[in-house]
Amino acid sequence: MRIGQVFRYPKQKNRKREKIDGFPNFSFYTNCPNENLVLLEKGINPIGLIKNKSIHLTPAIITSTSPHKIGSADTPWQDFYNVSKGHIRYFGDNKGSSNPENKAGNKALLKQFELHNSSDSDTRKTASPIIFFKRVPINNAIKGFVEFNGFGVITNAERVVQHNRRSNSDFVNYSFDFAVLDISQENEEFNWEWINSRRDRSKTLDETMDIAPSAWKYWVKNGNGDIEKVRRNVSKLQVLSTSEQKPEKNSRDLKTLQEIYNFYSKTPASKKRFENLASIVTEHLIRKSSSGYKSGWITKGSGDSGIDFIGRMDIGSGFGSAKVIVLGQAKCESLNSPTGGTHIARTVAKLKRGWLGVYVTTSYFSDKVQIEILEDKYPLLLINGRILSQEVNEIILEQGYENVKEYLEDIDKRYEGAIKFRDPEEILFDR
Repeated sequence: MRIGQVFRYPKQKNRKREKIDGFPNFSFYTNCPNENLVLLEKGINPIGLIKNKSIHLTPAIITSTSPHKIGSADTPWQDFYNVSKGHIRYFGDNKGSSNPENKAGNKALLKQFELHNSSDSDTRKTASPIIFFKRVPINNAIKGFVEFNGFGVITNAERVVQHNRRSNSDFVNYSFDFAVLDISQENEEFNWEWINSRRDRSKTLDETMDIAPSAWKYWVKNGNGDIEKVRRNVSKLQVLSTSEQKPEKNSRDLKTLQEIYNFYSKTPASKKRFENLASIVTEHLIRKSSSGYKSGWITKGSGDSGIDFIGRMDIGSGFGSAKVIVLGQAKCESLNSPTGGTHIARTVAKLKRGWLGVYVTTSYFSDKVQIEILEDKYPLLLINGRILSQEVNEIILEQGYENVKEYLEDIDKRYEGAIKFRDPEEILFDR
């Protein structure tokens, strides 16, 4: 298996056929002779417990996420997958008022969390690898296809309060942070025979380790304290293609982006009000990696001067802290035309030493613009249409809005109140 490879997962399972409808057959590639089929009927799917030389273990736990169900009664949350950087945040299987520890999936992952975070290598050796799949739409079919997203371990588990916007009620669940492990030593191929060997009651754990990925062996020996050395980290070309900057066809993100564009693009005046959404999205995105972000204000009558909103990043604390001014520009532009380089140039021209620029668009950035930013080493954060729509969908779920329209109408009411006629440096003195 390779990360990103899509498998057919039909309703009727068949472990003998290598391909179904032109796609590799999940049941064929995960088949273990004389054992039950590996199933993905739930979000969290432990492979049956076995007794191996007096040691009881779960050979693996298979997880799946269903982006098309986000916000539904089945999935009133959103999992976050950043496989290229080796991180997944995954929510457990409680959806209502019951005790989250009693849910089968949560119970299985919490047990593994103890094993994965043990300081004893022999204990870690008995832990289950967590294997990640994502349900993906193919040819307008939203069911029956799963994408392999690697394997890894649990680095954190915490109780969280979530909101089910359909039932308008809060509930307690668990969130799990997974580290996706590196398989570069295996030429980016995951050998399922390792999982089958863990299902083989005649083999010792040490024998199964012989064909384990090198990252797993390293982790068993060194534990989570040294996880960064084996966390997956893909060094990509920094120039993103157009397709990587636009939501996938027929996706929820594309529908959201279209709604955003339609809401703000009616008149020149309404396009300017997009600045408020851009400021909110910038704050939401930056806070994922830096809790010290402070949203400032929308600039008054900036026209096309290159400054539409102001923010601040606080780094450190006390005497040794630093405050970085953030200048943002927002453009509500056609989804199918790249943003203009002249607009970005105006933003860059306004930056002073030590300041950070942010450019938010409903569109995307051409190769030429990206290369120019990289070559000139501009301190500029680019938020394209795909990122914009993803952040908006996350905010809607987190804050319990019914739909995109309700959210946009709500924040638009606050637009006038967010406008201030102030110099950017004044945010340095705001508490």
